Amino acid sequence: MDIEIAKVGRLRCNCYLLSMGNNVLVIDPGDEGDKIIELIGNRQVIGIIITHHHPDHDGAVLDLIDKYNCMVYDRYNLLEGIKKLGPFVFHVIYTPGHKEDLITLYFKEEKAMFCGDFIFKDSIGRCDLHGSSISDMANSLKKIMNYDKNITIYPGHGVSTSLGYEINNNVYFHEFL
Repeated sequence: MDIEIAKVGRLRCNCYLLSMGNNVLVIDPGDEGDKIIELIGNRQVIGIIITHHHPDHDGAVLDLIDKYNCMVYDRYNLLEGIKKLGPFVFHVIYTPGHKEDLITLYFKEEKAMFCGDFIFKDSIGRCDLHGSSISDMANSLKKIMNYDKNITIYPGHGVSTSLGYEINNNVYFHEFL
């Protein structure tokens, strides 16, 4: 699986384009639909996944639906557990805290986790916004600690990190647990 990142919008949201052959799965098309469409090119979009509904993560959804006539998936139509979209197999993990509808996508074979605004390098998503909860964040952090420490975390903003690094160095893992 190839992973491309388009930093979009004024908040520089990481829009991820996952590809296998000619198939593309789009995660968090936050803004700049034309830029995302240009990166996709002539490939087949098999779906769009929104990690959570904030405008910086779902702002370009309508542009992509208009262009590709594809399905949009989120917490409300993806049950927790193993899913398959085209050639992509992943686990949906409910990780509320930053937002009540936040999901994390774990691609076990690739050891890749796409977590929206749940975990950032050396930080976590804000818990002082509408739909956020400190207690939910604490529970989500406890849940995620059970996964392989060698997983690469692809956050909604900023640079990637590893789960092991965050468990050992991220103050919030220690503050909430």
